[in-house]
Amino acid sequence: MVRNPLTADERHRGLVLGRLLQQARGGRSAAAVAYEAGISLDTLRKIERGAIATPAFFTVAALAKALGLDLSELAEALVASETGDRVA
Repeated sequence: MVRNPLTADERHRGLVLGRLLQQARGGRSAAAVAYEAGISLDTLRKIERGAIATPAFFTVAALAKALGLDLSELAEALVASETGDRVA
């Protein structure tokens, strides 16, 4: 199966997601967060730098749980980034 190339919007959303997760991680090590989320450190690093622009839902959900993020608020922040709005 061949995947279609990502659009510019999808790549941008992946970068924004990565930045949001990295900011939420704060001073915690990436290794500790990856372990708590049940994903590999390599996967977390790729998500944070936007190399995995469209991670699986359950991966994002596990990261959100490990970081204490609300999935709805995370989704709103991603939508806001696409429209140029700011989320309070």
